[in-house]
Amino acid sequence: MTTALADEFESHRPRLFGLAYRLLGSADEAEDAVQDAFLRFSGADRTAIEHPAAWLAKVVTNLCLNRLTSARARREQYVGDWLPEPVVTSDGALGPLESAEQRDAVSMAMLVLLERLTPTERAVYVLREAFGYGHREIAEALELGEANCRQLYRRAVARVGEPESRFEPAPERWQELVTSFLTAARDGDLARLEHHLAADVVWWSDGGGKVTAALRPILGRAKVARFLAGGGPRFTGGLRFTTAEVNGGTAMVAWSEGTVVGVIVFELGDGLITQVRAVVNPEKLEYVNRQFGQV
Repeated sequence: MTTALADEFESHRPRLFGLAYRLLGSADEAEDAVQDAFLRFSGADRTAIEHPAAWLAKVVTNLCLNRLTSARARREQYVGDWLPEPVVTSDGALGPLESAEQRDAVSMAMLVLLERLTPTERAVYVLREAFGYGHREIAEALELGEANCRQLYRRAVARVGEPESRFEPAPERWQELVTSFLTAARDGDLARLEHHLAADVVWWSDGGGKVTAALRPILGRAKVARFLAGGGPRFTGGLRFTTAEVNGGTAMVAWSEGTVVGVIVFELGDGLITQVRAVVNPEKLEYVNRQFGQV
């Protein structure tokens, strides 16, 4: 491939990665799909590619559809809760996230909801909602009838539903709340833990069977507090915590000896923690470590 063509592909790479990640929920697999698209682009007949952006989006979408079929089977065998691979988004890795709607579209909560969809429903939904494709464009990309695409989109919207928008307090308030919560967890302070939790709080952990983690969601203030109070020193002992923008929202990043060992995404409402998603599977943290320059 000539330098000019390579540069042209690179100009599309961020958008293609954002598309692949939304479709797969895996940063590593998204990178692989984009690289496969690069190889196809390098070997394609340039005279047959009238609009490179559309051609590449179609290629990436179909590569992801193939991967989603096998990924679904793997996830049925996954140990414990499955959560998406976290991605630091402050550097534009998933494209511009300038509005609350754009940030919500790449949140862990939304990516988990997308797991309800069939691969084709997911492709239609993402192309429509995240990239603003018209139904005719989607039909061309997926080689389906336009009426079929409209039906798939309506079905996807019904299955995903209307996720609640995340509430992001002022950064200093967020930092104060989460720091106090983590300190209470480290100290095993049950009363202070409960003070920070909503009554219907839910805690998800994704260890993938690689590290110790809760295998099922933990529901309710008392159970989450007891879970953390009982394992507080193990949960926070010897770790350093920093904040980062992850999947469009503020998250805590846990470090051990210069390596990211956990990414914890908090959702807040009325000054309390309503949902927590903790990714501690080391395989799912490889991309974040590369983003931080640790690998």
